[in-house]
Amino acid sequence: MKKGVLLVNLGSPESTEVKDVKKYLDEFLMDERVIDVPYLLRVLLVKGIILNTRPKKSAKAYKRIWWDEGSPLIVLSKRLQNKVQDNVSVPVVLAMRYGNPSIEAGLKELHEKGVNEVLLIPMYPQFAMATTETILVLAEKIRQTKFPNMSFTILPAFYNQPDYIRDLSNSIQTELNNFDAEHLLFSYHGVPERHIKKSDVTKSHCKIDGSCCNTPSKAHEFCYRHQCYETTKQVAKFLNLKEGTYSTSFQSRLGKDPWLQPYTDATIDGFAKNGVKKLAVVTPAFVSDCLETLEEIGLEAAHSFKENGGEDFLTIPCLNDNDDWVKTLSRWIDQWAIQN
Repeated sequence: MKKGVLLVNLGSPESTEVKDVKKYLDEFLMDERVIDVPYLLRVLLVKGIILNTRPKKSAKAYKRIWWDEGSPLIVLSKRLQNKVQDNVSVPVVLAMRYGNPSIEAGLKELHEKGVNEVLLIPMYPQFAMATTETILVLAEKIRQTKFPNMSFTILPAFYNQPDYIRDLSNSIQTELNNFDAEHLLFSYHGVPERHIKKSDVTKSHCKIDGSCCNTPSKAHEFCYRHQCYETTKQVAKFLNLKEGTYSTSFQSRLGKDPWLQPYTDATIDGFAKNGVKKLAVVTPAFVSDCLETLEEIGLEAAHSFKENGGEDFLTIPCLNDNDDWVKTLSRWIDQWAIQN
């Protein structure tokens, strides 16, 4: 068996042109694990409503954060891939759940290198139906139809792994060393509350009532909300943060159904209105900076904070191709590669 690694991140439009953004949003929003409603209703919502208005707005947002080299998410993911490849002895290939390079293209590249045992690494610290699960489902479908002789090993969610917590915490501390924050906000990507209950393997534990996430349960293995709060808890412990100086919120909601709360935008505005002058925000649901971190937090949230009375706003970068994170990821791969 020859081993190889497939790193899978979210994805990005090919460019900031409206047509490319529309194509990307079509693939993304038509995913049944992103908008989890019956197919015909999803078609009506996405193709009949959202794609008639949102692409222009999203294209403007992408233009605000686009780099000369291309999409920040893609550029940063490639940098990480290249650094990890330099540290390990097995092939490391990059793929995106939506857009290019596709998961099928990534598996094909590994296949052409003679790989038939793949370590599949969804680049999300916390498990969620709309992130990790959709990657695993699509990858397995492609494996069965295109590469039946391949086998997968899945890297589990690493939201509470000591090495990850250490690297994340140290990266946060490095930024805070030069910024005397009054409060540190952990902002995670939002999901509808129904996703939490759908992912509950016990079918009874997740109540989203403020206590279930702190009560031990098998449900926590796939509970995004629990895993987000646990990441915050572990980082706070590592950095010895005092109660009241940090909190957790959820961003990027869509539609009118209830999503995980508290909402990041309302939380940030609330801090400003209540006299907080220096706010730092970290986004641990992502390992690579992207539209949600660079534009939604770094530009929109920062502007809103200052408009409501805040003064200094710090967006803490994701781990990206941080050298310590590269070493950790490389070590995980090496540990897997030497197994029989």
